[in-house]
Amino acid sequence: MGCFHSKRVRPPGYEEPVILSAETPFTVSEVDALFELFKKLSSSIVDDGLIHREEFQLALLRNSKKSNLFADRIFDLFDIKCNGVIEFGEFVRSLGVFHPDAPLEAKISFAFRLYDLRQTGFIEREELKEMVLALLHESDLVLSEEAVEMIVDKTLSDADLKGDGRIDPEEWKEFVFKNPSLVKNMTLPYLKDITLAFPSFVLTSEVEDGEVGDQESP
Repeated sequence: MGCFHSKRVRPPGYEEPVILSAETPFTVSEVDALFELFKKLSSSIVDDGLIHREEFQLALLRNSKKSNLFADRIFDLFDIKCNGVIEFGEFVRSLGVFHPDAPLEAKISFAFRLYDLRQTGFIEREELKEMVLALLHESDLVLSEEAVEMIVDKTLSDADLKGDGRIDPEEWKEFVFKNPSLVKNMTLPYLKDITLAFPSFVLTSEVEDGEVGDQESP
């Protein structure tokens, strides 16, 4: 082990547990546990006290080379400073959104930014289609192009209250209230019992099936 693991040496972007606890749903002892997890993840490929994209993908997918839309988007959202790495403070604050006690508003906002692939402040039709296809891929579901288009059209029709062909944050919020399964994956109950096993953020088939089912129901 390098000096990074010493109690006296802190990685770049390290913030005191007391501060992070005050700004997130985690207790001080839980932040300490997250630091142990962070050290494990940030040294899996490059031992520099920072989580790189490949290390993040390795933790989520058990494969640092596999391309995954969700893993990429979640990494980008965790990388609050947009400098290509995740620091400890960013790690804890971002994980806090997934805590069972985190405000619903925070979960809705995070999910909106997840779907806003091009970061325009709106969810456009093509972005929606990309996410639907990714959801289907994650659950090993294969639908015809026509079925996919129907799901996208139905979702846009239900969510786009202004009729301008895109979904803004307020429209998204209303849509989520009517379809709570859309943010079901934004709550990870075992964050209340933190271990060194990294939480999986890849959407489960339970969520995906629920979302697709919601869109197909009359």
